Amino acid sequence: MFFMTNKKMEMVAPDDALPGRDFAIPTAQTHFVFDRPLKSAVPDGMEQAMFGMGCYWGVERMFWNVPGVWLTMVGHAGGYTPNATYEEVCTGKTGHNEVVRVIYDPAVVTYDDLLKVFWEGHDPTQGMRQGNDRGTQYRSGIYTYTDAQKQAAFVSRDAFAPKLLAAGYGAITTEILDAPEFYFAEDYHQQYLAKNPAGYCGIGGTGVTCPIGVAAVD
Repeated sequence: MFFMTNKKMEMVAPDDALPGRDFAIPTAQTHFVFDRPLKSAVPDGMEQAMFGMGCYWGVERMFWNVPGVWLTMVGHAGGYTPNATYEEVCTGKTGHNEVVRVIYDPAVVTYDDLLKVFWEGHDPTQGMRQGNDRGTQYRSGIYTYTDAQKQAAFVSRDAFAPKLLAAGYGAITTEILDAPEFYFAEDYHQQYLAKNPAGYCGIGGTGVTCPIGVAAVD
């Protein structure tokens, strides 16, 4: 978050990553907003998605406000250190990104709708940072669970890129990868801005409209 600004701007090599641990770190049991078990399985008929957009406090709030989203959770993914703590992620020596995992009802909100929230909710051209938050844990990423999601992610990127260029932004730096293992962040990070409404949020979009789907949030 705002006090973690001078971290490495390059990914750690796998051999140099912290070792982590073979057990999950403690986290919340219940979603603070939805009052559902935080580790619920994906219900029949629902789907999951994962995004990295910078500090996950503000990103999670964006998605839990989307109609059709059933559950959100914050964690770490995309690196090398199993079951890393937040403090370890902040060293830049785990390779992990701060991510939000979303469980949603595709009959209410489509994956394209979620992609629109993703693209418009942050600046995907900043590389290993987002606003004042700097380091590999703040990189832009779409982590896909199906081939359809992967195709939609690339199509949306290619549609949004010229809009950003026309508005004076640089090239998109978002990584689009198969969903890696998701590790839950600690209790106090889960739904942080619902528990702390005046808390820090460094997330902000570019003001450029992504030409896909239908806007799902204000």
